[in-house]
Amino acid sequence: MAYWLFKSEPDAWSWEQQKAAGRDGTEWTGVRNYLARNNMRAMKLGDLGFFYHSNEGKEVVGIVEVAKLAHHDSSTDDPRWECVDIRAVEDMPQPVTLAAVKANEKLAKMALVTSMRLSVQPVTDDEWAEVRRMGGLTS
Repeated sequence: MAYWLFKSEPDAWSWEQQKAAGRDGTEWTGVRNYLARNNMRAMKLGDLGFFYHSNEGKEVVGIVEVAKLAHHDSSTDDPRWECVDIRAVEDMPQPVTLAAVKANEKLAKMALVTSMRLSVQPVTDDEWAEVRRMGGLTS
């Protein structure tokens, strides 16, 4: 299993909206960066990811799961752009702020710190475990 981080501006698509999408989840549309698109192409069903509120809040607020493999992004006619579908899995008991991530030496190489503008990012096993720990998820 691989781990990921999905960024969304909460005024465009919030964690509450993601949870309201239910078991079917929703397409992660609108990504127009080749590296982020390629990250989605690499995803497998059941991969997990952090749901991160960017701009407002700047914090990891939940856990999502890849529910559908990469397919054409329905928000565009351009065949170059693909997306996955994700569904909410659980809330982060204590949101993990960008400031807290940056202050943690164990996360110094995390893409959230080094590639802040990338909207869909890989997360290593160690980073996954550390951010979960910081957010109050121990299992």
